[in-house]
Amino acid sequence: MEPHEPDLAAVPVTAVLAALADDVRLQIVRALAEGGERACGTFEFGVSKATRSHHLKVLREAGLTRTRAAGTSRYVRLRRDELDRLYPGLLNAVLAQPSQG
Repeated sequence: MEPHEPDLAAVPVTAVLAALADDVRLQIVRALAEGGERACGTFEFGVSKATRSHHLKVLREAGLTRTRAAGTSRYVRLRRDELDRLYPGLLNAVLAQPSQG
C-alpha cells in the first residue's frame, strides 16, 4: 500500500514551513537535495527508527517528499521541481542556511 502523498498545491505554506522548522527534518531534506532518492533506513541522525519514521511522515504529509515502495524497502525523494514551481526560492533559501547540527 502506497502512503498518502497530498497534492502540494493543497498543502498550506504554513505546513511546509513547519515541516522544515525541525532540525532532523531539515537534515533529511538537505541529504535528499544533495543525493537524490535514498532508502528510508539510510538516514542516521541519532534518532530511533520510530522517530525517523515520524519525521519522514511529516515531510511526506507536508508535500515535501515522495515515497515509493520496492519490496520491503521504502525510498524517499524530494519533490524539488514541484516545490520550486509552487514556492520559488523557498527551498534554495532554506538549504543555503548553515547546518545547526
